[in-house]
Amino acid sequence: MITPVPPSYADSARGRMSRLNITTQLAVIIPVGTLLVVLDSQVWWEALVLTLGLLTSILAVVLWARDDIQRFALPLLGTSTAVWTFGALVSGSTTAFYSITVVGPLIVPQLRRHRIPAAVGVVLFVAAAGASRLLVSQGSATSTAFHFVLVPTAVMVVTLGFMFANDAFYRVLEELDEAREHEAELAVARERIRFASELHDIQGHTLHVVKLKTALAEKLVRRDAGRAEEELREIHALVGDTIRQTKELAYAQRRLNLAGELENAKNLFEAAGIRVRIVRTAPTGERAGELLGQVLRETTTNILRHAQAGQVRITLSESGITIVNDGASGDDPPELRGLSTLRDRLAGFGGELTATQADGEFTTAAVVPSEVTR
Repeated sequence: MITPVPPSYADSARGRMSRLNITTQLAVIIPVGTLLVVLDSQVWWEALVLTLGLLTSILAVVLWARDDIQRFALPLLGTSTAVWTFGALVSGSTTAFYSITVVGPLIVPQLRRHRIPAAVGVVLFVAAAGASRLLVSQGSATSTAFHFVLVPTAVMVVTLGFMFANDAFYRVLEELDEAREHEAELAVARERIRFASELHDIQGHTLHVVKLKTALAEKLVRRDAGRAEEELREIHALVGDTIRQTKELAYAQRRLNLAGELENAKNLFEAAGIRVRIVRTAPTGERAGELLGQVLRETTTNILRHAQAGQVRITLSESGITIVNDGASGDDPPELRGLSTLRDRLAGFGGELTATQADGEFTTAAVVPSEVTR
């Protein structure tokens, strides 16, 4: 049986991913940011402002890795935009955009809606704040536009593109994880249906046979006490065997034996006064025997319960079984739920089960693919 991954495992994986994200990103952001602060600061208060931007970037990375950045989006964006505005209008720092190009791409791709307009807005802000330097700068307009407009805008666009791709990658991973969880849930559901079906096969078959043998023993108790006692012993053995099979099913150890099912079907039909003819054209493999044994058991139960048969023919080949009884009534075959379940089970192995009715005969035929017979 397949079971979903326990939540503690999933939480542990997310925790490891979070630590990996923090480590890899901070390993780049801290050294680069520190180097920019050292190289671009002329006075202590300028270094203080750039350091504030660096600390804001570090905090944003930590919160993003913990999937908690949206709660603090406004203060993070406010601080980083203030640092860039200060750098463009006051200090003339060409690297003050560093903080906004870290914080913005971490926040925008995680917005639930309007992500593209938000991305465009952030890019335009970076360009506009940088362009404002042209109003106060005494230097070359071309150099100012390059360092304060072109470079920061290009860095923001590239970083946003990378983070959008990164976000899409993580969304695909989440969808795959959800798909695996759904697949595990479906596997559990299929396993429960299979278990219920096999339990029905065991208990339903046994209870019907017990009913027949009990009725027979009741008729014989006054006429032939010895035969009645033998029937009761068989009932006792049958119930014990059913208990054993139920335990094996519960522990996934149950295996049907086709030869045993054939002998059991023959004895049951003869006890019910039905003539039986068995033809084997080739030996049947173990795995195919299990599947065909299930078909034989279910069909035997259906014949005893629903048909007024006088004769049953069972034909076995290497990859199939055909069971024909002459007790069909009406023109259309009855809807037999057990056979429908077996049809689905065989289809799962690539096999096929058919049930047809014609000229007073009901035919059940099952075929398994060649790879199952090996």
